[in-house]
Amino acid sequence: MVFGALRQARGRSGQDDTDRPRINLAENGEGVLDCRLAGNWTTRTVGDVDRQVRDLLKREGVKVLRVNLSDVNQLDTAGAWLIGRLIADQQHRGAVTEVSGETEAAKVLLAAVEPVAEEPEPPAEERRRFLIVRILANLGRSVYDIRDDILYGLNILGATISGAQMKLGRKHAVNPAAITSQIDRMGVGAIPIIVLMSAIVGAIIAQQGAFQLRYFGAEIFVVDLVGILVMRELGVLMTAIMIAGRSGSAITAEIGSMKMREEVDALTVIGLNPIGVLVFPRLVALVIAVPCLTIIANFAALGGAMGVAWLYSGIAPAAFIDRLRGAIDLTSVFAGLIKAPFMAMIIGIIASVEGMKVGGSAESLGTHVTASVVKAIFIVIVVDGVFAIFYAAIDF
Repeated sequence: MVFGALRQARGRSGQDDTDRPRINLAENGEGVLDCRLAGNWTTRTVGDVDRQVRDLLKREGVKVLRVNLSDVNQLDTAGAWLIGRLIADQQHRGAVTEVSGETEAAKVLLAAVEPVAEEPEPPAEERRRFLIVRILANLGRSVYDIRDDILYGLNILGATISGAQMKLGRKHAVNPAAITSQIDRMGVGAIPIIVLMSAIVGAIIAQQGAFQLRYFGAEIFVVDLVGILVMRELGVLMTAIMIAGRSGSAITAEIGSMKMREEVDALTVIGLNPIGVLVFPRLVALVIAVPCLTIIANFAALGGAMGVAWLYSGIAPAAFIDRLRGAIDLTSVFAGLIKAPFMAMIIGIIASVEGMKVGGSAESLGTHVTASVVKAIFIVIVVDGVFAIFYAAIDF
């Protein structure tokens, strides 16, 4: 019984009722409202009287508001803001306010929160207007960010086209060792995952195509479907997406880590061009590696499709190759390979730009690595669609 009575005497915050915030109201017919506050007005407890304070904010007809703080045990900024908001709102309504019984610490807190508490809460229509303004402001800020990214990317592209520029203000011989190392990391190291993913995708396309064409007795045409789709679109697109996720994120992380440790600034101090030292070898490596990986991806996808066609539809490898020879030509092969260098440049430039934008925190590094992968994949897909429209327009 004793423990039950104690539990009932405690509030939601685990404190005694004597410590919980309370508002004792007394008023007379002349518009004088006495508010005697008691208990602990802190961050953990003010939620108990928030609704009561909001009701007082809407109260009409108050000419004189008297706030007595002599029974307040504890007061922090949250409680002071709530009290200041009550006082400021009644002042805006024309009431005379009087505060008494406050301690020196309470005076300091009330004075500190007074500028914020005096800001009136905007009405619902104004809040909706602010929401529209914020949306438009974010849209405008995004447009400016896109402009800055385009200008920075064109700067990197121009520096790459004009030469390595290892030293600031002058051209310098290209460093073959750095380019070879990047080709090994981005190209040779990506072969296993490219082969695996391309073979799986080719096998899935062949199985689904054969399953649908079986109803028409035209399973042999799955060879045409796989050959044209892989050579013209999926081979280079899957390769670019995998490189954007694998190598693009690595470029952003590497350059961003050097930016965080101020190594990029150190290169500038010693007279080296960070674009020539860090970006140029990676861009050249990507331009060389992505077309080669596209060729490997095409063979892997066709190999996976050939295996599924043999096992699922009974199309022998010899028949598959013979049909493939008539379904595709050099136009189909080059339609995909022409896209590869452009996609490589896009991935490298976006990854480098995001790496150069990294700030001094790990959160910034993670944000820009994510942005690098997302932007690169999005732009790659858009560019692939533009190429498809262009090829259709010129009948290529």
